[in-house]
Amino acid sequence: MIGEHANEFGGLPVEEFDLKAGVQNASGIAYRLTLGYEREEEGVEFSSLLEKFLSSPQVGEARALIIGCWDSAFEGGGSESCVEQLVAASEKLSGLRHLFLGDITYEESEISWIVQTDLSALFDAFPQLEELRVRGANGLSLGRADHPHLKKLIIESGGLGADVVREVTAAQFPALEHLELWLGTENYGGDASIADVEPILTGVLFPNLKYLGLRDSEFADEIAKAIAVSPILDQLEVLDLSLGTLGDEGAQALLNSKRLNHLKKLDLHYHFLSEEMCKQFKSLGIEVDLDDQQEPDVYDGVEERYCAVTE
Repeated sequence: MIGEHANEFGGLPVEEFDLKAGVQNASGIAYRLTLGYEREEEGVEFSSLLEKFLSSPQVGEARALIIGCWDSAFEGGGSESCVEQLVAASEKLSGLRHLFLGDITYEESEISWIVQTDLSALFDAFPQLEELRVRGANGLSLGRADHPHLKKLIIESGGLGADVVREVTAAQFPALEHLELWLGTENYGGDASIADVEPILTGVLFPNLKYLGLRDSEFADEIAKAIAVSPILDQLEVLDLSLGTLGDEGAQALLNSKRLNHLKKLDLHYHFLSEEMCKQFKSLGIEVDLDDQQEPDVYDGVEERYCAVTE
């Protein structure tokens, strides 16, 4: 999940960009630009790595680009310089449709330590962008986002701020089909509440949404209960409540809705459901991912459930 780098992105195989080999197949490979420990030890700066990539005659054909570790990403360095360089090079990257900012594993930096920046300039610089995937939420902002072609937005975090969730719900993304927010825990900055995500559930904000992932949440039961009575449930093909603290209370609300059978997939993996509840989901006749069943920890008679991705 976040223990390995992406091996496919934008429908293309991923290959790490090599300074000596340069760009060999811009249209057929999603290049991953990253410093890594060795390059940083050698004194390579991310700006020079990106400049080398941008100097290729083929770079205008690049459809998918992955940014891994930038300067001092291991030590809390932010992505602002990287974003500024991408924005400045937007004319060269005219074919870019898929951008992953922060393909950083937990061995390189804990997800809650990754420092992002204000990404609003990316939306203006890349008007044809279809997918934006971001890992890490410290310092993250989308600003007043307005993008007519963005189809897929994924924000992975160990704790997503309510301010970012509100920026998502205030954004103008009329083409959005896939929205995935890893809400995380309050211990790592995840201070969003059910009230912050409820505007998404009206179905009005993103009329073309087919995939909704409200993942890795401490209030997964509240989300499930809200979705069960929400208009958006009828338009979804995939509902993803995985990685969070979902238990029987929220799960029962979903079952009671009797509005799940049109889904192509219900993803609940990493959950705290009872065996009896699992049996009921298995009898729905749709694809339901119930892998990775968890048991709550008990301290002094009080049950504690934890999200899958936190620090």
